[in-house]
Amino acid sequence: MTSISSRQNLKVKLVRSLRERKARKEQGLFTVEGTFHIGLAFENKAPIEFVAYSAELLDSPFAKELVQKIDAAGIETISTSAEVLSSLSDKENPAGMLAVVRQQPTQLSELKMDASSFAAAIISPQDPGNLGSILRTVDAVGAAGLILLNGGVDPWHPSAVRAGLGAHFTKPIAQASFADFAAWSAKNSIHIYGSSAHAKRDYKQAEYKSPAVLLLGSEREGLLQEHLAICESVVALPMRGRVTSLNLSVAGGILLYEIASKTS
Repeated sequence: MTSISSRQNLKVKLVRSLRERKARKEQGLFTVEGTFHIGLAFENKAPIEFVAYSAELLDSPFAKELVQKIDAAGIETISTSAEVLSSLSDKENPAGMLAVVRQQPTQLSELKMDASSFAAAIISPQDPGNLGSILRTVDAVGAAGLILLNGGVDPWHPSAVRAGLGAHFTKPIAQASFADFAAWSAKNSIHIYGSSAHAKRDYKQAEYKSPAVLLLGSEREGLLQEHLAICESVVALPMRGRVTSLNLSVAGGILLYEIASKTS
């Protein structure tokens, strides 16, 4: 274990820089806050570069034991003052532990899809919280992974990692262009199911076949005509109130559970 008490320390500066997308991309790293999230990263053998913690802020036996386990595994652990750790946290009440983890991006060709698999894909998502929440649902329903198309928000954004609740360490995240996704889907006989508020088919009326991908549009534009063109079926969620649409992660969650129930 090493100790840091200065905000000017190089590792402290590195953690602070990872708040920016450019630095995360250049370094291939991201930050993870909180005992639960770091515990899942450790359990799933994520490539943790180092863990910084403040003994003053660790308030549970589990957290203290986790630091000891991480240190015993040969991963660098750094003791900091509460003031230094708080300066690195995105939270008002920091949990007392922060990890720097190497990103593990997956190529679309590496995504494992067998005859009974299904996955989710989003075109240019804009909200990191939505992205993290959908990844969390992907884990919950036992889907193969999450595919991000045509850019959008960084999946390693702190808010996405926080909303993912550890799913970044349990499910692969692949990024690709829509054109490459369309070619991959056709090559592998993937059934594509789109979601649109303008669709005439209720989501419960569709017959879902696997291997399948649920294709979701961005929060701003939804699915465009070129996206709808590759869908085997396009479904809608019934809107019985006055609002015209659901939050992307909520809609995605409902549809993923429906696909899971029909393809399992």
